Amino acid sequence: MTLATALLFSIVALAAIATPGPTVLLALSNGSRRGVRGALPGILGAVTSDFVLVGAVALGLGALLAASEFWFSMLKWVGAAYLAWLGVRMLRSRGGSFDAAPAAQQAGAAATGAPGDGRKVFLKSFLVAVTNPKGYLFCSALMPQFIDPAAAQGMQYAIIAVLFAALDAAVMLVYAFVGARAMRLLTAAAAQWIDRTCGAMLLALAGSLAFYRRSGT
Repeated sequence: MTLATALLFSIVALAAIATPGPTVLLALSNGSRRGVRGALPGILGAVTSDFVLVGAVALGLGALLAASEFWFSMLKWVGAAYLAWLGVRMLRSRGGSFDAAPAAQQAGAAATGAPGDGRKVFLKSFLVAVTNPKGYLFCSALMPQFIDPAAAQGMQYAIIAVLFAALDAAVMLVYAFVGARAMRLLTAAAAQWIDRTCGAMLLALAGSLAFYRRSGT
């Protein structure tokens, strides 16, 4: 992969990543409720899912989903249900964390980086990404265009994975910072407003995913 190809891929990928999606919305919400530091496990979860996504595309899973209505539908409904569940919980938020724990305990967990809380944040972002079939289809359509079939493909996919994950992490850090900054500049109800807005958007994304069809079907 040449430097020019890597740069072109980065530009195209950044445009796609910066568009608000489920993991970006979670980064914004986590930033508003936990601060940038508290949002880091969720960002790590999304970045981990990026490597899974690119690896799956390299192994042909995206092509399988494009060809199989059954497996596409299975993954689609799991992803839509999980997004809807998260959206409903965020819509019911009263500010602060929507996890079932006292506010003081959540504040302490965010400040100290309690492992249990961090694992929950990590898993939410990771599962949102890996259960979204649109991500596999998008990457299957995009990434092979930047792969030189005459060269070793494993290293090229590894480079693409690192670039994609780095861009994704940078974008989510920005959204987490915006959420954290909003809490400092706005009223105490800002977290509730951000949570419910993100929850409504997650429900909308769940609905769009439920009605999403593969190309040609």
